[in-house]
Amino acid sequence: MQHSTTAALLGALWAASFAWSAAAASDAAGLLDPVPEQPEAPGFELQGPDGKTYSLADMRGQPVIVNFWATWCPPCRAEMPSMQRAWEQLDGQGVMVVAVNVGERKEEIDAFVEQVQVDFPLPMDTDMSVSQSWPMRGLPTTFVVDADGRLVYRAQGEREWDDPALLDLVRGLRP
Repeated sequence: MQHSTTAALLGALWAASFAWSAAAASDAAGLLDPVPEQPEAPGFELQGPDGKTYSLADMRGQPVIVNFWATWCPPCRAEMPSMQRAWEQLDGQGVMVVAVNVGERKEEIDAFVEQVQVDFPLPMDTDMSVSQSWPMRGLPTTFVVDADGRLVYRAQGEREWDDPALLDLVRGLRP
C-alpha cells in the first residue's frame, strides 16, 4: 500500500514538474497571442504630434510593435513606461515601436507626454479610420508585425513590454 502511494505521489510530482516545464517553455502563450493565419497588417500613414508622418510600409523589413492606445485609458497609460523601456532596449536592434493614438488631438497627447516621458513615435489616428481596420476589440491592443508585414502576435490589454521573454519573442522575428 505504501509503495503504491509513494509511486502515485512521485508520478503526480513528475507530471506537475513536466507541466510546469512545458508551460515555461511555451511562455509565449501567456505574453502574446498568436494571430491565426498571420494576415497582412493593414497599412497606415499618420502624422504624429511631432509633425512627422509615420507609415507602416516604411517600416517593412523589420518587426514592428504597433500599439493602439488613448490618454483616457488607464491600462494604456500604465503600460507606456514599460513600452518606453522596451523602445530603449530595442534601440539599434532592428525592431520598431509605434503607439497609434486612437481618436485624440495633438494637445491631449502633448499633455500626456509631459507627464509620461516617451520618445518613440506616437502617430495620431484622429478619425479612428486606421484603428477600425485592425482586428481589435478594445484598448490597449498591441500587434507585433513581422518583417514581411504580417500580423504575428496580438496582446489585448496591458503588458510589461520590457519583459525579457516578450522582447525575445519579438527579436526572434528579425530577418
